[in-house]
Amino acid sequence: MMPSTGESSPALRQAVLCVARDARAAFRALSTAPTETKNRALRAMADGLRAGREAILAANAEDVREATGAGLPSALIERLTLTPKRVDEMVQSVAAVVDLPDPVGEVIRAWRRPNGLEIRKVRVPLGVIGIIYESRPNVTSECGSLCVKSGNAVILRGGAESFRSNQAIGRVLREALRATGLPEAAVSLLPTPDRAGVDAMLQLDQDIDVIIPRGGEALIRKIAEQSRIPVIKHAKGVCHVYVDEAADLGMAEAIALNAKCQRPATCNAMETLLVHQRVAKAFLPRVIGRLQEAKVEVRGDEAVRAIVPGVAAAAEEDWSTEYLDLILSVKVVRSLTEAIEHIRRYGSAHSDAIVTADDATALRFVQEVDSAAVYVNASTRFTDGFQFGLGAEIGISTDRLHARGPMGLEELTTYKYVVFGTGQLRQ
Repeated sequence: MMPSTGESSPALRQAVLCVARDARAAFRALSTAPTETKNRALRAMADGLRAGREAILAANAEDVREATGAGLPSALIERLTLTPKRVDEMVQSVAAVVDLPDPVGEVIRAWRRPNGLEIRKVRVPLGVIGIIYESRPNVTSECGSLCVKSGNAVILRGGAESFRSNQAIGRVLREALRATGLPEAAVSLLPTPDRAGVDAMLQLDQDIDVIIPRGGEALIRKIAEQSRIPVIKHAKGVCHVYVDEAADLGMAEAIALNAKCQRPATCNAMETLLVHQRVAKAFLPRVIGRLQEAKVEVRGDEAVRAIVPGVAAAAEEDWSTEYLDLILSVKVVRSLTEAIEHIRRYGSAHSDAIVTADDATALRFVQEVDSAAVYVNASTRFTDGFQFGLGAEIGISTDRLHARGPMGLEELTTYKYVVFGTGQLRQ
């Protein structure tokens, strides 16, 4: 179901407006719902996804068939494709949110002023959240569950290539809300795959409080430029692993293989491997051999190609490319300083790792690499809400405001001040 590029019609704009206003009304009810009511809805969502697995897979198979026939990139189709295992992971992700603490109503800080005023800083939901994403249908259930638990209404707009999949998952989530007495419009989907629906949505600053885009660089740039609503950007993941001169090379090899190959079509997969020149001759032949065995196309600088003949030459644009595929750029660096400078120049402030046994080197790396997640002796593939113990995630923010890194329940709240007095008047 490929997108149209036509202008939005009055009827389409009105349909999107109705979705947003229904979501606003649903938010008012959901924002004050007790934790146990929200948890019942989440359990019903998990049960519904489990019971509806075959229908979801059938809808997804139609999407995959159409995307394949349209010649869409293999990396996109990989992200689009659901399997029984991936549906089971969706169920587990929603169920995990039930066990997470409800952030709504948490008193972040409380204090008493000399005049007797008692002031509390209290967590509250953000409001109505619009989430625009590509390919991955599991985002629908993850974002829906997190928004319900945090008291937010959500309007979901997945890619046109996953329209059927998202509608099938959305029906399950809405049925669970209805069955547990919560407004089904708390989880809404745009009724059209047409891109014009997104354009209409981005103008509704009176009805939607924040937009969270997840997808390619072009999508996020377009949304940030066009939106009248505040945007929390989830930019591309040009992630690095730096193998230091003091690295355990066996560990470094395992981390590099995992970071690149475990699931290459994700934003937290390694796209560039940096290797200190003092260990390059010992490390590169073996690790590149293992990567090539795993079908990774390796592109290297001159130093890499001198050590491992036959490696393709890396071009300047390779260092800043998010491949989302079995392609990897490799560079030999002379020092920790050069590695950090390379990451600053070409990275996307997403996830970067160092492999080293030297504590001072590790400390300098984590202090000077300004990314949302910085790792010492671990794969970048852990930048994920579920892996961080957040249950699931709305996405991985590379912004500084309002959230950074995997966005879980706390990141879906803001706060208000609640002030208790006994008749105080300002003099």
